[in-house]
Amino acid sequence: MNFLKHFTKENIKKVIKTLIGFILNPRFLLCFGIAWMITNGWAYVMLGLGIILKVVWMQALGGAYLGLMWIPMTPEKIITLAISIFLLRLLFPKDEKTLGVLIELKNNAVNAVRKKRSKKKKTTEDIK
Repeated sequence: MNFLKHFTKENIKKVIKTLIGFILNPRFLLCFGIAWMITNGWAYVMLGLGIILKVVWMQALGGAYLGLMWIPMTPEKIITLAISIFLLRLLFPKDEKTLGVLIELKNNAVNAVRKKRSKKKKTTEDIK
C-alpha cells in the first residue's frame, strides 16, 4: 500500500488537468483524427459503402476488421495514439506546449522506472 501515498488530491488534479489540456489541444485532435482514419476510419467507410453499393467483399472486409477492433484487448488503441503523437511531431514541430507535455510525461515515466530499478537492485544487494 506504499504506492497509495502518491495519489493525493493535488497530484490527481494536476495529472488530470495536464492530460485534458494535452488531449483537447486542437492540433492533437487533428492528428488523432488522422490517425484514427488510418487505423479505423477506412473500415467504417468501406462497410458503409459496401452496404450502400451492395458490394459483398467490402462489407465482409470492413465488418471483419471492425469486429476485430471491438475486441477489448486489441493494440489498435495504442497504435492510434502512437501514430497521432508521430503526426503531431511531424506536422507541428514548433508546438512547444504540447510537445513539452509529452517530454514531461516521458521524463516522469523514465524516472519512475529508474527509481524502481535502483530500489530493486538495492534489495537484491541486501539479500546477498
